[in-house]
Amino acid sequence: MMSDSKDLTFSDLQQHIRQMYYEKDVARGVEGTFMWLMEEVGELASALRGDDRENLAEEFADVIAWLTTIANVADIDLNAALTSKYGQGCPGCSKLVCECPDSEKP
Repeated sequence: MMSDSKDLTFSDLQQHIRQMYYEKDVARGVEGTFMWLMEEVGELASALRGDDRENLAEEFADVIAWLTTIANVADIDLNAALTSKYGQGCPGCSKLVCECPDSEKP
């Protein structure tokens, strides 16, 4: 259940997306949903090259929503995954401000 606040936590968002779309998402499956995510990533790439801030914000939101949809279909708790991987700092160096060499992906 979402809180009364206008802000959404990852947990709230994942439940919200599940409530709105889960049956359609499961029917489409991970592969079909992944293709929609890739389309949205392409639209985000285009928006990044432009100067329409409203459209840019919408495309970021779409990418996060479709990623959340795939997590729902794959039965992954995004909040738990994010907390586990990034909750204690950089996964590479374990620092709050990453000190990994630029040549490495943190």
